[in-house]
Amino acid sequence: RGAMALPGELWAEVPAEKRIFCSVLLFSWARRVYRTTTHVPQELGQIMDSETFEKSRLYQLDKSTFSFWSGLYSEVEGTMILLCGGIPFLWNLSGQISGRAGFGPEYEIVQSLVFLLLATLFSAVTGLPWSLYNTFVIEEKHGFNQQTLGFFFKDAIKKFIVTQCILLPVTSLLLYIIKIGGDYFFIYAWLFTLVVSLVLVTIYADYIAPLFDKFIPLPEGELKQQIETMAKSIDFPLTKVYVVEGSKRSSHSNAYFYGFFKNKRIVLFDTLLEDYSALNKEPTEEDDGENEETKSKTKNKKQGCKNEEVLAVLGHELGHWKLGHTVKNIIISQMNSFLCFFLFAVLIGRKELFAAFGFYDTQPTLIGLMIIFQFIFSPYNEVLSFCLTVLSRRFEFQADAFAKELGKAKDLYSALIKLNKDNLGFPVSDWIFSMWHYSHPPLLERLQALKDAKQE
Repeated sequence: RGAMALPGELWAEVPAEKRIFCSVLLFSWARRVYRTTTHVPQELGQIMDSETFEKSRLYQLDKSTFSFWSGLYSEVEGTMILLCGGIPFLWNLSGQISGRAGFGPEYEIVQSLVFLLLATLFSAVTGLPWSLYNTFVIEEKHGFNQQTLGFFFKDAIKKFIVTQCILLPVTSLLLYIIKIGGDYFFIYAWLFTLVVSLVLVTIYADYIAPLFDKFIPLPEGELKQQIETMAKSIDFPLTKVYVVEGSKRSSHSNAYFYGFFKNKRIVLFDTLLEDYSALNKEPTEEDDGENEETKSKTKNKKQGCKNEEVLAVLGHELGHWKLGHTVKNIIISQMNSFLCFFLFAVLIGRKELFAAFGFYDTQPTLIGLMIIFQFIFSPYNEVLSFCLTVLSRRFEFQADAFAKELGKAKDLYSALIKLNKDNLGFPVSDWIFSMWHYSHPPLLERLQALKDAKQE
C-alpha cells in the first residue's frame, strides 16, 4: 500500500467505540435545537401559531433522525466496500461479463460501462429501502406524500433508465477523449463536460422533465399578464410560462426559470398557486385513474400563494437572473471542474493510488476518476461545499433585496411565511449547523431584512 492514507482509511482505523461516540455527538448537536425548542419563540408569535410550529418541529426532528441513520448506513456501506475489496471485485466481474459478450481486456471502455451499470444498479437497490421509508413513512406521516406505491416504482424505474441513457454514452465519450487526448487531455475532457452540462440544462425542462411530470402552459389571465409585465420591466426575455403538476408527487412547492439567451421560460409548481393547486380541489369524474388515485391521498387543506405573492416569489427568482447569480454559479462550477481535471491529470499516473484500492496490475481510467474525484478530493469538496453554501445565502439575501426594489417586499414577506408553513419549515436553527448545511438563510433572518420595507 502507498504511504498516502485516505480519509476513509483513517476513519476506519479509529476504534469503533470512538466512531460511534463521534457520530452520536454530531447527531445530538444536529437534533438538539428540534428537541429543546418546543414553544413558539416570542419573535415568531405574530407569524406562526403553536400548532404549525409543533408540526414543523416534529417534521424536522423526523427528517434529522432519518438523515442520521441513512448517513450512518452510507458510511458503513462505503467502509465495508473498501475493506472487502468491493471495487476491484466489481471491476473483475464487469470484465467477465464483457468477456462473455466477446469484448476482451483491450476493450476497457466497454468494461467500464458494464462496471458503471452494475455500480449504479447496486446503489439504486441499496438506496431503495431508504427512499421508500422517506416517502411512505416520513413524508406520508406529515402529509406531503401524494404518490402511490405503483407510481413510486414506475417513477424509479423510469428515472433509472433515463439516467443510464445519459450516463453511459457521456461516460464512454469522456473516457475515449481521455485516452486519445495526449498530454492536454484534461483541457479536452473539461470542454466536453462543459458542452454536456450546457446541453443538459438546455434540454432538461423540454425533453427530460416532461417524462416524469406534466407541463401545461399557464392559462391566459391576470396572473400571466402580470408575470409578462414584470418580466418586461426588467428586460427578462420571457417566452413561455408553464405550470407543472407537482401535486402528483408531493405537496411541496417550488418555482424556477431556465433557458439561455433570448429563450427563457418560467415554471411554476401547481402547489405554489392557490388558484391552481390540485390539493385545494376535489377530484372530478373527468380525472384519469392515476390522478384519482393520487388525489385520494390528498388532505383537505388550503395551500399555495395568492397572485401577488406568486409575483413576489418570481421577483426573487428573476433577481437571481438580473444580478447574474446564475452565470456566476456556472463560472464557479466550470472553474472547479477545470481544476479537478487538471489535478486528475497530475495524479492519474500514481500507481500507489490504484494499489491502495486493490488495483495492483491495472490502472483503469474510470477507476482513477472514481478514486481521485470521490476519495482524494473529498476534503476539498467539503470546503468547496461550505463556501458555495455561504455564497448561496448571500445570493438569497440579494435576490430578496431585488424583489424589495420591485415593490414586492410586503407580498414576499407574506409569501415566505406561507411557503414555510406549507412546507413545514422549522424557523429556528442552530447557527453553526445552519451556516454549514443550509443554502437558504433561516426564515427569521429573511423576514427581518424585508421588515423595514414592509412597514414602509
